[in-house]
Amino acid sequence: MTTTTDPALAGRPTAQAVLRRLFEEGFGGGDDSVVDELFALTLTEHQFGLAGSGAEAIRNVKAAIRNVHEIVPDMSCTIEDSAEVGDAIWTRVRARGTATGPFFGPPSGRPIDITVIDVCRVVDGRIVEHWGVPDRFALLAQTGVLDRLAP
Repeated sequence: MTTTTDPALAGRPTAQAVLRRLFEEGFGGGDDSVVDELFALTLTEHQFGLAGSGAEAIRNVKAAIRNVHEIVPDMSCTIEDSAEVGDAIWTRVRARGTATGPFFGPPSGRPIDITVIDVCRVVDGRIVEHWGVPDRFALLAQTGVLDRLAP
């Protein structure tokens, strides 16, 4: 775990370390319990389909991790770029795997490779606010959902 060098913040993970754990252990590894360690109980979640605050937001993020792993059990996530300003961190994540679970129909078995843009506010080592923008159109195309909708 990466920690800050400021003595007042000693032992607290950096924003980068928090996001790395979220993507590697949570979305990449399917462990929704990591949410309890990484998110503040007062979380404000802005992502479409997950929006909420407090306990509702926490439940929604955990459900999203479980849902991703039903669709793509071998999901791997890599932070490819990030930038921090104050308590905000922006990340560009590459998510890859195989669609072996159901997604708007039967499993396609197709490979997926999408980009996710996340913006978080991290205070005292916990995510207090989150905006997520996964490339859902690419996911629909790569899993074959769009093929099934075409005439």
